[in-house]
Amino acid sequence: MVSLFVAGSKVSSSSSFSPVARAQDVDLTASALEHRIAEANGKFNGHTNGANGANGHTVKALDASKLTVQLADPTAREVPDEATANAGDETTCTDHMITCKWRAATGWETPELKPYGPLSLMPTASVLHYATECFEGLKVFRGYDGKLRLFRLDLNARRMLMSTLRISLPGFEPEELEKLITTLVAVDGPKWLPRERPGSFLYIRPAMIGTQSQLGVQAPKEALLFITVSFMPRLDAPVGGIKLHTNPEDMVRAWVGGFGYAKVGANYGPSLLATAEARARGFGQILWLYGPEGYCTEAGASNFFIVWRAKESEGGQLQLVTAPLDDKLILDGVTRRSVVELARKRLRGEVEMVERKYTIDEVVEADREGRIVEAFAAGTAYFICAVSMIHHRGKDVQIPMGKTGEIGPLTAKLKGWMMDIMYGNEQHEWGVVVSKE
Repeated sequence: MVSLFVAGSKVSSSSSFSPVARAQDVDLTASALEHRIAEANGKFNGHTNGANGANGHTVKALDASKLTVQLADPTAREVPDEATANAGDETTCTDHMITCKWRAATGWETPELKPYGPLSLMPTASVLHYATECFEGLKVFRGYDGKLRLFRLDLNARRMLMSTLRISLPGFEPEELEKLITTLVAVDGPKWLPRERPGSFLYIRPAMIGTQSQLGVQAPKEALLFITVSFMPRLDAPVGGIKLHTNPEDMVRAWVGGFGYAKVGANYGPSLLATAEARARGFGQILWLYGPEGYCTEAGASNFFIVWRAKESEGGQLQLVTAPLDDKLILDGVTRRSVVELARKRLRGEVEMVERKYTIDEVVEADREGRIVEAFAAGTAYFICAVSMIHHRGKDVQIPMGKTGEIGPLTAKLKGWMMDIMYGNEQHEWGVVVSKE
């Protein structure tokens, strides 16, 4: 009989394990993530600043109130128009960024707001070898009422915490990240989103990377949080809608048990090869399928929605259908969540909001029977973008585009509601006003 030592306890290999113990063995990654989040929450409830790290040092929490500010010369750079800013091969960022270092022994250092510029990394930094990197994406909007607004910033901050813990980067209080983002926007917003440009936006990219300069597969003991604000092209209204090509059978974007639900860089690089090939064939993005069943998951890096009528044998109800979150295969997109919540609240009685697994064969069948009404991709970058066609294994599924030939009526209604909230035409709790510009 072989004996094993687990966490200091002697366990016989022939022992009978309880169902809970067996479940923990099977769900190792999920359990570890739950423990990290629970541990982080305990620290954030007032215990972090008093906790002791290695060698007796106090482990400090991320604290936005300690932010130091070094302002750039406000006359050094002019603000370009959108077309000019998005015309080159380099992202145009605003005057400032925020950075904050972390060390396992001492915790978070003082965050800094400083002029935008390069970062310094050692060639052996963890992020460059082991993909210890995650990020978020959100926008700040200049409203038609003259105010700056952030859209559901709290969801992005909480999701970033989950992503950092998933890849063994440090935890933080999400509200502190919200404060840092809001401060950066308040400093750069008045110049880069002037009041005379209502209806415009900038893109905000918080990111965290492992910076420990030691080779070896291990959780990094040093990390860097940084936040930038930049221009981004408007991607939500391509002429004729976006065309999707289903992924090849030998490639998937994410898988159950993986990390498709976290916003980590490792989700994106491997997908670029198939995406480039699809674009060379005249398509905008990949419709990613999963498993031998061909479950529809995401359109590129966006969530995917389809509007169809159920079969007459199932009641013939108009349905808005999207993939579920319960298997952690897809990203819990902020735009996705907002579409689902608005549909359930404002379209009740008109359309049934359905979150379930569905296959590409069901889509082809609905097309053959004339039941498809419209479809769209939803995400921060593409916002709500109408889908006009899906190409799958030699067959084109044509998606109706509405009377205007550009966007279906249901898609237009959901998109309009969200734009009203983002740009201040509707006062809503999702649109958080940046009060101190």
